[in-house]
Amino acid sequence: MKQSLLIGIAGGTGSGKTTVTNKILELLDRERVVVIQHDSYYKDLSAHHGLAPDKINFDHPSSLETDLLARHLRDLKAGKPIEQPIYNFTTHRRLKDTRRVEPKEIIILDGILIFVQKMLRDLMDIKIFLDTDADERLIRRIRRDILERGRSVDSVMNQYISTVKPMHLEFVEASKHWADIIIPRGAENTVAIDMVVTKIKSMLREKAGDAG
Repeated sequence: MKQSLLIGIAGGTGSGKTTVTNKILELLDRERVVVIQHDSYYKDLSAHHGLAPDKINFDHPSSLETDLLARHLRDLKAGKPIEQPIYNFTTHRRLKDTRRVEPKEIIILDGILIFVQKMLRDLMDIKIFLDTDADERLIRRIRRDILERGRSVDSVMNQYISTVKPMHLEFVEASKHWADIIIPRGAENTVAIDMVVTKIKSMLREKAGDAG
């Protein structure tokens, strides 16, 4: 199998990474694409030395096992399957089971911090940053955490003020510098998404030509 194309999609919390990924998938052959989320690589609660979840900064790069993610991405790009962790956001623990991921021609990696560390950037063929209004991102974050993760409004807002916003400014916003493509307005920007898909198809043809 020829080496996979790795596309990184970054942006702040609630910037629309999942929606943009789905729009890209609609325009490509889904059977040729695998989606990996940096969030799956959050460290188990036990790795935080007894700290309670509300005392842990989940928006800092150190909260994620990025070394393992990089190793898995290298394996996928080389045509090898991986056993991806499964993280429970309610208990903040990894499940005993893993998700077997088979290599595909296209790998889409999404996460707020994927451009922060060089080991991940160096693996990417295209780096996309979604530049979405901060108020919109906060509203989406509140909605997601309440509906999907059983959180209260107060807990979401406290976390946003204490860690999410400062970490966004320190790490996420700063990592925009590394992007090849910056998409304003996220998933609403269909012109930019169409251009990205055209570029992906072009790069796939180039790889096919090189392999031939």
